[in-house]
Amino acid sequence: MVSAVTAAQQAATGTQAAGTSGASAASAASLNYNSFLKLFMAELQNQDPTSPMDTTQQMSQLASFSQVEQQVKMNTNLSTLISQSMIGQAGNLIGKTVTDADGNTGIVKSINVATDSSTSAVTLTATLDSGSKMTIGSGVTITAPATTSTTTSN
Repeated sequence: MVSAVTAAQQAATGTQAAGTSGASAASAASLNYNSFLKLFMAELQNQDPTSPMDTTQQMSQLASFSQVEQQVKMNTNLSTLISQSMIGQAGNLIGKTVTDADGNTGIVKSINVATDSSTSAVTLTATLDSGSKMTIGSGVTITAPATTSTTTSN
């Protein structure tokens, strides 16, 4: 029994190591879940019939692992939602005055939105009226441009 379980563990971790090198968190969780099921089935097939496994522990393990998988999927969806929200709000920065922590100031003419595929992090880079670029992030102040009012006399 021990050798079959050990073989199943080695197969599961081998699958996990080979499969997660370039995979996203969701697919890694899926591989881990599949590995868990393979290990679980190996335990069931090789258990001692005179001393079977406790079913409440089996169901508890299965439920816990399922919850982790759902949390990973929810985090992935939340990251996607945040990225889409930032992209939607990026257009609102055009025409605004931005000032970074070093005191550099300019009016935003365009915004470049870049998403890191491995971390789902979104980076906003503003091109200013002077032609310089500024990364929009912590320490950057965004203000509405000063408006000039004209009055006409009759």
